[in-house]
Amino acid sequence: MLNLERLRTLDALARHGSVSGAAEGLHVTTSAVSQQMSKLEREVGQRLLAKNGRGVRLTDAGRLLAEHAGRILSQVELAQADLEAQRGQVVGELRISAFPTAARGLFPAALAALRAQHPALRVRSTELEPESGIAGVVRGDLDLAVVLDWYNKPMPLPDGLVKAPILDDPADVAMPAGHPLAGRDEVDLGEFAEDEWITWAEGEFCHEWLMFTLRSRGIEPIIGHRAAETHTQLGLVAAGLGVCIAPLLGRSPMPAGVVTVPLKQRVSRHVYVVWRADADRRPSIRAAVEALRAAAETVV
Repeated sequence: MLNLERLRTLDALARHGSVSGAAEGLHVTTSAVSQQMSKLEREVGQRLLAKNGRGVRLTDAGRLLAEHAGRILSQVELAQADLEAQRGQVVGELRISAFPTAARGLFPAALAALRAQHPALRVRSTELEPESGIAGVVRGDLDLAVVLDWYNKPMPLPDGLVKAPILDDPADVAMPAGHPLAGRDEVDLGEFAEDEWITWAEGEFCHEWLMFTLRSRGIEPIIGHRAAETHTQLGLVAAGLGVCIAPLLGRSPMPAGVVTVPLKQRVSRHVYVVWRADADRRPSIRAAVEALRAAAETVV
């Protein structure tokens, strides 16, 4: 009889490609992964791992069993979802991620509500950028991920995932209080052609959106500084070091010396939550979506 937890470890190894990656995805130590794999090799009587430089790779037998493990674990998840749905109880463990401003703006209220309303549910949360959150859900490392796309740049979503809207998050331009446009009721992006922009890290979805949007308006952006967190960006704005896009979600409290002005073209982010279709019937998924939506109502 194959041990389910050892199959889960093999599946994680196949998905992550390394012992350390599997350990991180499973929230265990690397030695625990190695021990589980040694036991699984003894159970099946074949080598499943082979050395590959400083790391390891799956043998032919390991790849074959990993393919079966993925299907078995998917069926187990379907069975668990059906049992939870049949009981109608919000129980077990829920692993959820959100991009930083959503974690700041939604998680405190949403996770506190889940704990109060469903004490038998254990929620484990982490901050991840949208692409990493989606990848975690696809791999099975996460049950839910709060992600985003922009009004003019959708986020590609892999097959097999379900999504639900949480809120539309309006975004303004944040600028120093002494900026010439700070007293305006609204502004146009074209008016910031000579300003330095404070943006996200290169390659991040929000940074790529900003570059796409500015260039579509004939502006070659001047990038002064990069920061992952909205409040770090706003701190740089307060110091007079540039302007930034400031979504409403997660930006309070606003630092002294910073003014936000709406854009004429009304920029917004679409914030939503994604999960695997095979977990769609789990009451804990539905409870988390409801809690996130309730938290969003206090933002907009």
